[in-house]
Amino acid sequence: MRAAVVSDSGDDAAFSLLERPDPRCGPDDAVMRITAAGVNRADILQRRGLYPPPPGAPEWPGLEAAGTVAEVGAAVTGWRPGDRACALLPGGGYAERVAVDASLLLPVPAGVTDVEAASLVEAACTVVSNLDAAGARAGETLLVHGGSGGVGTAAIQIAKARGMRVIATAGGAARAGRCAALGADHALDHRAGGWVDEVRALGGADVILDVVGAAYLADNVRALRTGGRLVVIGLQKGARAELDLGALLTKRATLLGTTLRARPLAERAAIVARVRDEVWPLVPRIVRPVVHATFPLAHAGDAHAALESGEVFGKVVLTVP
Repeated sequence: MRAAVVSDSGDDAAFSLLERPDPRCGPDDAVMRITAAGVNRADILQRRGLYPPPPGAPEWPGLEAAGTVAEVGAAVTGWRPGDRACALLPGGGYAERVAVDASLLLPVPAGVTDVEAASLVEAACTVVSNLDAAGARAGETLLVHGGSGGVGTAAIQIAKARGMRVIATAGGAARAGRCAALGADHALDHRAGGWVDEVRALGGADVILDVVGAAYLADNVRALRTGGRLVVIGLQKGARAELDLGALLTKRATLLGTTLRARPLAERAAIVARVRDEVWPLVPRIVRPVVHATFPLAHAGDAHAALESGEVFGKVVLTVP
């Protein structure tokens, strides 16, 4: 099979389409013939050498993919060759085939293309696992930073389906407007400044999903309500910052940090099962995949450049012929 393998340089053109051995199917695995693979910021970090794949995962990136089951292991039930499927992967999605533990497979929802399915798996798993970690409840207010991104667009829709009030931030009035069109009750242009005061004027946030990291830490604490929970799920603007513990104590607030890829298989499988039960019945009628652009697998570098431009709304997806 062919895979988009990262060269040593790490720049956005540093992919080569190379022949690699076909994946072997273990007893608990399914081998999927890939037709589409989502592109995530974690892939960019891996390309730069900052987020190495876990032991046993392929060397090339790709945390989610969709296609057709080609082979199943002897212990696998509920799946057979020919089934349309998508999967949460520890890596290896930038290829023509991938082997994955069958507990990480999801059916492609009816009325959804493989490209759309590949755009939603990782984001839905990230959102559901972090809302659960924060104990998010109907009637509470969720603040989503990066509302125009892959995780952000999914978070707006999933939180609204849970009965939450959603505030989203995005760069630019037009992008904020598109967040509102997805269902955000309030969409704020963070480039205009003053988002903290706007959130506080709206009563503050019970839960914050933050992809920004260090640069927003102090402002996020200010934006929390008493008893609020700040969940840091990305470090786009730094990993180190000072924290006013007094402010955290005064608000009786909770600071959480989570990852998805590094969790044990059983935890990832439980998250996938939760997404299948809660989110998949809502796709695409209530939770709609948002795909900004597609690129052929051979142009994975161009897909990374697009994502790094900051102009993507939703997800970028690779297509595999």
